[in-house]
Amino acid sequence: MDEIINLVNNSEKEISSELKKIDDIVFYNSKKVLDAFQKENVSEYHFNSTTGYGYNDLGRETIERVYSNIFKSEDALVRGQFISGTHALTVSLFGLLRPNDIMLCISGTPYDTLHEVIGLKENDSSLKSFGIKYEQIDLLNDDFDYEKVCSRVSEKDLKMVYIQRSKGYSTRKSIDINKVEKVIKEIRKVNPDVIIMIDNCYCEFVDTKEPIEVGADICVGSLIKNLGGGIAPNGAYVVGKRDLINLIGERLTAPGEGKEVGPTLNMNKPFLQGLFFAPSVVGSALKTAILTSYIMEKLGYDVEPKYNEKRTDIVQNIIFHNSEDLIRYVQGIQLGSPIDSNVTPEASDMPGYDDKVIMASGAFTQGSSIELSCDGPIREPYIAYQQGALTYEYGKLGLIKAIYALKNK
Repeated sequence: MDEIINLVNNSEKEISSELKKIDDIVFYNSKKVLDAFQKENVSEYHFNSTTGYGYNDLGRETIERVYSNIFKSEDALVRGQFISGTHALTVSLFGLLRPNDIMLCISGTPYDTLHEVIGLKENDSSLKSFGIKYEQIDLLNDDFDYEKVCSRVSEKDLKMVYIQRSKGYSTRKSIDINKVEKVIKEIRKVNPDVIIMIDNCYCEFVDTKEPIEVGADICVGSLIKNLGGGIAPNGAYVVGKRDLINLIGERLTAPGEGKEVGPTLNMNKPFLQGLFFAPSVVGSALKTAILTSYIMEKLGYDVEPKYNEKRTDIVQNIIFHNSEDLIRYVQGIQLGSPIDSNVTPEASDMPGYDDKVIMASGAFTQGSSIELSCDGPIREPYIAYQQGALTYEYGKLGLIKAIYALKNK
């Protein structure tokens, strides 16, 4: 174990300049959050909660204005009634699309849990079952296929262009905010009216700009990922244009009620506190990912992104090319977890996934991806998708345990 600790500590010194870059991003986004809190005069009484219908919840309304300030959006929907990022994406899609509308995804096949939502895999509750059509344009060399996208969008029969920034369980690179900005500008030249919706999961506070700032209409993410800061117990957010947020709110609750209802059930304080900590926690996750990338490549494994590449999300890929090392590494991350460290994860079937998945998540919040976790489908090329770390120090300790599990086969 001492040998591994020395490896980690020496590696940390060798990449200190890359880790310092993260500190600058953390400071920028911390100022953004603090400015929003102060602009909206967040006070202790905003921690108060509502039950039942949730009428006149001042804390909820203030939280949503804070999110609008941070994302530079017209409106926001930040609710514990969203059970996950997938749920928030689903509600948004059903809120904005109608029978015979066409949804075009320009970032390739979406994340596995959306396949039944869209109808890529048969389900009687899918968008497809309601007559909503789906089209897809794959990425070209890890960038948008601008020619195909602009040609298709110019026909103006589309209702929505959909972009998933993070890679999900694919082998592509995640999509940088500058590429998102470029493709949105090109789309707007040929079609100013199409709705542009962004799945922003895993990407918040990784950079200094967010999708609404570069022209997106709707942006969606989970609060048990970046913006919950490891404190929010569940929930998700949607930010964007006010008329579109109203439609999504009426799909979440009921037509005529929309954003006016929704009890907060003692979640206002953890939502605010989690958001306050989020820039720093995301920074810890990024530093852990950079260190992981550097060391695992040094040990002979393929990694994506490289330690010195610009980051788009908190996810670090380690490509093992065999199932045994993938499983051992994930089990090692579990050994380094604060909760259920005595449990040994095994690959198993999971709802929403076609392949067996192995998942290490010894987290305070079930399924929390901002806490150190690691998972991967048991399929070639056997990639571990590692993300999170509430503090950089705990991230390092988890990495040490994972390397130990690999070396002691």
